[in-house]
Amino acid sequence: MKTALLLASAALAATPAVRQAPLPAAPAAPVAAPTPVAFADPSPQVSAQARIPGFAADLAQRPSIAGPADWLVVADEDSWKVLARAHGEARQEARWAYARSLIGRNRGAEAIGVLDVMQQDDPDLAMVDSFQLARAVTLVQMNRLPDALATLSRPGLAANPEACAWRMRALSQQGFAAQALGELRCAREALVKRPLASGTPFLLDAAHAAVAAGKPDVALRLLAQLPDRDAAANLGRGQAYVALGKTAEARLRFARVVRSGTRQESTEAALSQIEASVAEGSLKPAAALRQLDALRFAWRGDAIEERALRLSYKLASDTRDLREALSAGATLFRFYDPTRQGPDFVMGLQEKLLASLDAANGLPLDQAAGLFWDYRDLTPSGAEGDALLAKLADRLQTAGLYGRAADLFEHQLFNRARDLSRGPLSVRVASLRILAGQPDRAVIALRRSAQQDYTPDMLRSRARVEAVALSQLGKVQEAFAVIQDLPDAGSLKAEILWKRHDWQGLAAETAALPANAAALSDVDQAIVLRHAIAYAMIGRDDGLVHLRERYSIAFAKLPTGPVFDMLTTSIGTVDPDKLARAMAAMPTASPVGELAALIDAQPLPVTKKKA
Repeated sequence: MKTALLLASAALAATPAVRQAPLPAAPAAPVAAPTPVAFADPSPQVSAQARIPGFAADLAQRPSIAGPADWLVVADEDSWKVLARAHGEARQEARWAYARSLIGRNRGAEAIGVLDVMQQDDPDLAMVDSFQLARAVTLVQMNRLPDALATLSRPGLAANPEACAWRMRALSQQGFAAQALGELRCAREALVKRPLASGTPFLLDAAHAAVAAGKPDVALRLLAQLPDRDAAANLGRGQAYVALGKTAEARLRFARVVRSGTRQESTEAALSQIEASVAEGSLKPAAALRQLDALRFAWRGDAIEERALRLSYKLASDTRDLREALSAGATLFRFYDPTRQGPDFVMGLQEKLLASLDAANGLPLDQAAGLFWDYRDLTPSGAEGDALLAKLADRLQTAGLYGRAADLFEHQLFNRARDLSRGPLSVRVASLRILAGQPDRAVIALRRSAQQDYTPDMLRSRARVEAVALSQLGKVQEAFAVIQDLPDAGSLKAEILWKRHDWQGLAAETAALPANAAALSDVDQAIVLRHAIAYAMIGRDDGLVHLRERYSIAFAKLPTGPVFDMLTTSIGTVDPDKLARAMAAMPTASPVGELAALIDAQPLPVTKKKA
């Protein structure tokens, strides 16, 4: 290992900077690297009252941890025996030995528990560099890399070789390639002391950082110390050969990893081979997408999947495959950091969503709506996204797909709309639900979106639509109670009663009769004729006589005059044929305007669940 590190140091000597600070401004990497952030100190906050004082001062006086020998491994049984017999400050000493032994066996999750107990008994340990280095190592082993970097950035650990080695690993795994290489010279003293087995992870992380930083020759020198048949090393060698343009050598290394490596190593090797083949043009985009899809089916949830998704998104975008681009891009957006995908990633993804809804693309409306629903979380925020959603919902409504349109508006109502904008939107959602034959869902949407600050007009519109939905559910009296305080409640009640053929109830709504008997509009004519039919059906001859006396002169000049005459002269008898002809000749105008279409809508039949 010493030879490899000396060679790597010589290769890095040409760079102007010596050892960089732990978190410099921007890493130079071939792909978008994460932006360094200011890490917060993860040390637990404990009481300043020490229960077992003294060990912190003693540990601070000892030589600093400087290499692998300080993580002396002791058998668990021996450690437990010492812990069982120890008291006072001796217990802290036993705990310290046990924690370092656990770290030496890569059992950081157990070691940090021991260290936390030590700090609870002596809070001054938080100020001791060796103790904080031990905590940082456990955090690296637990993959809590930001917390580890925060601790490793303490001034007292800046030049500590062992701290530099672990800082190099944490930076490399976080994607800060250039900064990781900057730690290599400082870490050399700690690394050359390590046996090959325990030093291999450090070499692999350093080589990975070298490839990512555009120094594949340095990566090959670092990996030269590892056996030729080592699968992890061959993976790094293959990636370095790809960066050097030696595709044949890279292909052989990747093939060897696929056959001899762990599942993770072989998966990453297969992905690296796909990336190399796409880069040199030997693998067509369609074939590459199929291979990437198969790889993602078998492997999910880490940097390997992120790389596969990133390549899938690029290939699909280049070939204008909207479905595949949205699928890969949405997964990157939802489960990984979008800022790592480039500055234009989110905007480009939203543009693809817009393109999928463009009728010029030839995508059927129901499929376009399905795509939008699957990727609705990609919708732009604000007015732009609302306009897009409304445009699609309008198209669905025009096509008679009321339920799909209601789904889109309901998503907007409960996830995007705020304050007073929810008033008109809730009316539209409920109206679409009624048209889709779902009055129960209309009532639910209205009641879920209830607010105290709606304007009187909004409240009136909501009450009218809710009354229609309730009437379709058979809750007529409840519907009437909802609108009882509205000034035009009589017209809506009469319309509901007419549609339900409630002749007795309709006849009772005499307040809805037109006051001006001299000039009757189409709506007025419909109201009078409906009452005439109701009176005829229940045998109210007095009502028919009243209608004839009041409106006969006005109807004599109208096209509906014969119908009125037929209904009001058949006093004492009910002729079904005449009634049928009268109902067929009724004016189409409705006293409640657009609400008539909602009242005409038929609820979907209720299917009983099988026991």
